[in-house]
Amino acid sequence: MDSVSPTRRQQARSARISAELASLGLALPGTLIERHVRCGKPGCRCHADPPALHGPYWQWTRKVAGKTITRLVPDEQVADYRQWIANDRRLRDLVAELEALTLAIADAGPGSRRGLRSKPPSTSQSIP
Repeated sequence: MDSVSPTRRQQARSARISAELASLGLALPGTLIERHVRCGKPGCRCHADPPALHGPYWQWTRKVAGKTITRLVPDEQVADYRQWIANDRRLRDLVAELEALTLAIADAGPGSRRGLRSKPPSTSQSIP
């Protein structure tokens, strides 16, 4: 069986992606948002015209098993969360780039059947 050999350019690109992956640091999926809210006290300043809302309150949200999870983030941790979220986005971009590179290498290899799809199994039953 013939093995697939990436070009020098592809090897260099893979090495750059790997080096950046190794240097990323902590990564955290989700979104960080700044909230300003109204309270339940009718005479509070947040119900005035114009309102002076309470906040800012920082919230980090993410999905876990299809459910949205929200956590309040203290002001002193906001910069950390921003960096971790940015790292997660870059991580996803790098993984997608590495997958595309790997697919290009596989498609260029000997015996590649690029563009061909196997037929799905027939679901109809023959009637005797």
